Amino acid sequence: MNAIALIILATLLVDFALNVLADRLNLKNLRTVLPKSFEDIYDADRYRQSQQYLRAHTRFGWFASVFNLTVLLVFWFAKGFALLDAWVRALALGPILNGLIYIGILILMKGLLSLPLGIYSTFIIEARFGFNKTTPATYILDLLKGLLLAVLLGVPLLAAILAFFEYGGPHAWWFCWIGVTLYMLTVQFIAPTWIMPLFNKFTPLEDGELKSAILKYAKGIEFPLENVYQMDGSRRSTKSNAFFTGFGRHKRIVLFDTLIKQHTVRELVAILAHEMGHYKKKHIRQSLILGILQTGLMLFLLAQFITYQGLFDAFYMPQQSVYAGMLFFAMLYAPIDFFSGILMQLRSRRNETAADQFAAETTQDPESMVSALKKLSIHNLSNLTPHPFYVFLNYSHPPVLQRIQMLSNPVLAGSN
Repeated sequence: MNAIALIILATLLVDFALNVLADRLNLKNLRTVLPKSFEDIYDADRYRQSQQYLRAHTRFGWFASVFNLTVLLVFWFAKGFALLDAWVRALALGPILNGLIYIGILILMKGLLSLPLGIYSTFIIEARFGFNKTTPATYILDLLKGLLLAVLLGVPLLAAILAFFEYGGPHAWWFCWIGVTLYMLTVQFIAPTWIMPLFNKFTPLEDGELKSAILKYAKGIEFPLENVYQMDGSRRSTKSNAFFTGFGRHKRIVLFDTLIKQHTVRELVAILAHEMGHYKKKHIRQSLILGILQTGLMLFLLAQFITYQGLFDAFYMPQQSVYAGMLFFAMLYAPIDFFSGILMQLRSRRNETAADQFAAETTQDPESMVSALKKLSIHNLSNLTPHPFYVFLNYSHPPVLQRIQMLSNPVLAGSN
């Protein structure tokens, strides 16, 4: 086992250990006493259920992590990558087709092995706590649609990346970066109109008090909005959410139908004010730029390692190939991805706080935002007392109690 193999193995084990530690701390941080800010709205039985939900998901997550790590290590040290490569090379279809087949088989194997885990999570855990509304037919159809999209969108992109690094010479990563960036932007534009409707039905919000209130607010903050959409989230789950997606005339603000049923007009306006705050604060544009820069860094480093024999020796591969080099580099890149992910989570939590502040200040109604956050937490069985280390590793939003405390600040409350 060479130094590259030791680095990758250590990264896998440390990542696993850190996440188990964070989970254990998170469970130990559960409190039997309901936080005071929820005493007026959260009953004791529902609060206990939220903690049972966290325990069930955490324990299932441990099982899934151990299973996935074991499968990877067994396949790796049984020289599975090399055996599959020998079989693919025997087909003699050329470097691009060979690469598509090699990577495609590995993705398919991972998907099949993960399928029972996904089924258990959806139809056992989520159903036990009253969330799942997905039928077996819908679940299967979603899998088939996802597979079709992977073929139509993923295969051409993968083939292009393989071709860039196979034939592009020393500047291949530049060409690849430009191509991947254009691809990312294109998908961002077409996703709301062409991709997302494949999985859910998006209906323009009907005329009425809610639509009028939203459009009035949007006009007041000079947010270009022609319509708000309702999504049939209840088709798959009783959980609720809202989100912003797309750019230009293709952008959409979307409310789950479950969200509309559970909240008042003022609360819904506050929730959408938060989403619009991300746009007005340019968080979405910043995230896109950072994503593009991260992609460039990754492709640059890939170009440095893709022909390094030590990387292939780590996986018992006697012959080099672009497609195998890409996969192995992805595992070598994991430490950088881990630390950059922590920084991105930190940035995301700051942006969420800024969006909360924007919503409170522009609606002059922080109480409605607080009320909306409480209802969302209760309905989705969110953990009210996550451990700080777990938040540090995993949370893209500040814990709900922290958000409520900020929104309850007298400076904001006084603006009402």
